[in-house]
Amino acid sequence: MEPLTLHTPLTSLPGVGPAREKALDKLGLRTVADLLAYFPRDYEDRTLRESIAACPLEEPVCFSALVAEPFRTSYVRRGMELTKGRIVDGTGQVEVTFFNQSYVRSALTPGETYCFYGKLTGAGRRRQMINPVFEREGEGRVTGGIVPVYPLTAGITAKRLTSWQRLAAQCVPQIQETLPEDLRRTCRLAPAAFSYRAIHFPQSWEDLAKARRRLMFEELFCLNLGLTLIRGRRGEQTAVPFLRQDLDAFLSGLPFTLTDAQLRSAREAAADLKQPVPMNRLLQGDVGSGKTVVAAACAYLAWANGCQTALMAPTELLAQQHVKTLSDLLGHTGMRVSLLTGSMTAAQKRACREKLAAGEIDLIVGTHALLSEPVAFRRLALVITDEQHRFGVDQRAALSAKSGGEERPHVLVMSATPIPRTLALMIYGDLDLSVIDQLPPGRTPVDTMLIGGDKRQRLYGFVRKQVGLGRQVYLVCPAVDQEDPAGMKAAEQYGRQLQREVFPDLRVAIVHGKLKAKEKQQVMEDFAAGRIDVLVSTTVIEVGVDVPNASLMIVEDADRFGLSQLHQLRGRVGRGKHQSYCVLISDNRNEQTRKRLKTLCATTDGFAIAEEDLKLRGPGDFFGARQHGLPQLKLASLEGDMRLLHEAQDAARAVLAQDPDLQNHAPLRQRVEQLFRENGDIFN
Repeated sequence: MEPLTLHTPLTSLPGVGPAREKALDKLGLRTVADLLAYFPRDYEDRTLRESIAACPLEEPVCFSALVAEPFRTSYVRRGMELTKGRIVDGTGQVEVTFFNQSYVRSALTPGETYCFYGKLTGAGRRRQMINPVFEREGEGRVTGGIVPVYPLTAGITAKRLTSWQRLAAQCVPQIQETLPEDLRRTCRLAPAAFSYRAIHFPQSWEDLAKARRRLMFEELFCLNLGLTLIRGRRGEQTAVPFLRQDLDAFLSGLPFTLTDAQLRSAREAAADLKQPVPMNRLLQGDVGSGKTVVAAACAYLAWANGCQTALMAPTELLAQQHVKTLSDLLGHTGMRVSLLTGSMTAAQKRACREKLAAGEIDLIVGTHALLSEPVAFRRLALVITDEQHRFGVDQRAALSAKSGGEERPHVLVMSATPIPRTLALMIYGDLDLSVIDQLPPGRTPVDTMLIGGDKRQRLYGFVRKQVGLGRQVYLVCPAVDQEDPAGMKAAEQYGRQLQREVFPDLRVAIVHGKLKAKEKQQVMEDFAAGRIDVLVSTTVIEVGVDVPNASLMIVEDADRFGLSQLHQLRGRVGRGKHQSYCVLISDNRNEQTRKRLKTLCATTDGFAIAEEDLKLRGPGDFFGARQHGLPQLKLASLEGDMRLLHEAQDAARAVLAQDPDLQNHAPLRQRVEQLFRENGDIFN
């Protein structure tokens, strides 16, 4: 085999044929460099204990022992064989049993000493061990130290992956040092070569801690460098300044008074819009907090300054809802609000595009149809995106590019997904942040309760009671159909059962992501119009139509959802004048799971819920999809490493103050570009 380099393809390693190449590719591993950057998810403490007697019970331990007798195999039944023997040291003995591993008869020689790793059970002289890992004393390949545990996939075993990592480790000296020496010294960071070796094969827990700290810092540092660079480049762009700032005519014509939080957010945005550089502001607010009126205020300022606004929503139904709401909010100003979606006829789309190009539409609301090539604006100066995390970076950039000319549009991003402030600043690090942290007066909190499946019949009675009062009901399932993981309620099958057996006299409909777009649209329109009593769905209704008459949200297998997602679902009810309810159904008895669900029952504060969700699940699961634009962090934990995060932020600011474009830090710039390239090459 030729000498390995960081660029050597993994197909050059022993045992990597076409099948394993494909499996490794699923893990994102193609070269030796990829392998070294594939960090363990955990570690097993296989350091040697002094003796059998010193080993605790019911937890994994590692010790040396002598094989006291030949191992013998007995056949219990067809397909089941037991191989048993006894191992001893000066302090005790252990009976060892292997299931269907008769090869150990020849692998474990009486009179020889081996290292064993596994869980001890029993007590006194009757200690036992089942299926331990073992090797001859002194080999030190799978016992006697700290052993890495890697994420695996079908076709790749832990033993194989670890053996490839040992081969790759010879290339560690080739890894380029990205962090300047003075920064490493100031922040007490280990060198790159030491860290990459110790993260895979630590000699001690202290070495592992040093390696993890260095590599976590590097991730957070480079992430902050990239975000700060983006923010800096915003200052190089120009935008139309909205110098006419009088919002009184808009506010005085509203049928309600803005909350303090809405007014504060509108003024923060207005101050940005007055500048000749593009506004990039994230408007965060819980479900029903009134973000749309703040967006309307921004659109009003654009119109007052002779400019157009585009608002992009993730679904046609939400776009239609926005058009209705914005038309009501802006009707008294004389602004012209219109809709552009994919389901419109060719003639309707053409007429809308012509009006846009002629400047006869002041605010256009649409879906991805706004991104289509023929759509042009007379003077687009403000872009608003609703539910930001549902659009990729490229989609948002495509809409911004519609402004034409050198001036870039101002950008307002709205999100009803409550995001803890620290995480929001990292995910949307190039955006300023406004938070609407209070609900408009008069909104009745939704009563939330957790029940088991044994209460289902009583719940059906409650559904009938709500429908009898003229209300409507959502029933959400985690799966679409029975092809999904076993044991979960599936919308398709459960919906049919409810139609036939439980509520044959009620109007029950089913909606999920596998339906055609037009079918989904029709079902949602029927529900909004009151033509459906019970809507059985998946989370496609998480961001959806506003139905003030819906008073009951039921979530099956609630433990399968994140807290923030459950809070979003709960936000579908409680939008009208009627008392509303959210019922979470779960038979999961895990203490941590029930504690999590009871958090939702105890509070309606979306930000408190989001903080708890982030602690329990981490940022990757918090969003579910990678479209939020946050680079995948391999080691660092945004919710758990706050001190290191702040240290990395300070260091990034200090480096950029001396070298704004990283011209004198080429390796560091390459590392930052690599980190962000996966999320759209924003450095182009």
